[in-house]
Amino acid sequence: MSHFAIAGLQLNLKSRGNLDYVLDKIKYTKKRYPFVKMIVCSELAICGAGKGFAEPKLNEVTTVLCEVAKELSIWLVPGSIHEIDGDQTFNTAIVINPEGKLISKFRKLCPFLPYERGISAGENICCFDVPNVGRFGLFICYDIWFPEISRAMIADGAEVLLHPTLTDTNDRKIEKSMVVATAAQQQCYVVNINGAGDLGVGQSMLVGPEGDIIHESQSTEEILLFEADFNKVRRTRERGILCLGQPLKTYRDQILTKEKFKNLNESDFLNNLGELSIPSDES
Repeated sequence: MSHFAIAGLQLNLKSRGNLDYVLDKIKYTKKRYPFVKMIVCSELAICGAGKGFAEPKLNEVTTVLCEVAKELSIWLVPGSIHEIDGDQTFNTAIVINPEGKLISKFRKLCPFLPYERGISAGENICCFDVPNVGRFGLFICYDIWFPEISRAMIADGAEVLLHPTLTDTNDRKIEKSMVVATAAQQQCYVVNINGAGDLGVGQSMLVGPEGDIIHESQSTEEILLFEADFNKVRRTRERGILCLGQPLKTYRDQILTKEKFKNLNESDFLNNLGELSIPSDES
C-alpha cells in the first residue's frame, strides 16, 4: 500500500478536561471519513497543560483510548499526556494500533525550558511500523527545534514524522518555518498538529517530502485530511528534491565522515553560554 489516509485534529480545546470532547471528535472524524487509517491530536489535548493534570502511568486514560481505537479500527496518536513515573513527570505521547494495543510511547526529549518546569526529559526516539505501509516517527512540539532528533528518526527509517504541538505564543511563525525545513531536510512528510482555543493558536501544517506545504490551517477548529504517498517519499530520497538536492545522501557522505561534527559537545562556546533560565528584568 503506497497511500495512507491521515487526519489531524486541530480542536478548540479548554485548558483541561477534554477527554470526552476529543473522543467525540475522533469518532466523528472516522464516521465522516471512513477511509481514514490514522488520527493524530495535538500535544496535551486530553488533560491539559500543567504538571497538576498529570496521570499516574497513563492507565485509565490509555484504556479508554485503546477501546476507541479498536472500535474504530484506526491507528491513534492522541497527542500527549503528562505522565507520573516515580518522582518524575514526563510529557508522553502514545501510539495505539487498530487492535487497540498500545505499541509504543514517546517521552518528549526537550521540554520547553525554562517555561515547561517540572517536566523531565525523555531518553529515546520513537519510530514504529504500520505493516505493509511504511515507518513513522513521533516527536513533540519543541523537539522540532533540534534537527538532531528528526535526523535520528530518519536514520532509523522514518518516512512520516508525527508532530503533536501546543504553541500558544508568538513564535508560532518561527515554528512553522521549522516544520517546512524539517520536511525538506529529512525528505519526509511532517504532520504538525497544534491545538486551538485555550491550548494553542492553531495554524497546523501538513508538509510533503519536497518541503511542499500541503495544507496550513487558520486558528479555528479543523480536521486536516490528506493521504501520505510513501512512494513519493522513497522516490524523492532516491532522485532528490525536484530532482535536485539529495540532502540525506549528502549528510551520509559528507557530514557523518567528518570528525569535527562528532565532538560538538566539547564546544567552549556552547559550554559558556550560561544557565538556561527565564530572562531577568533589565529595566
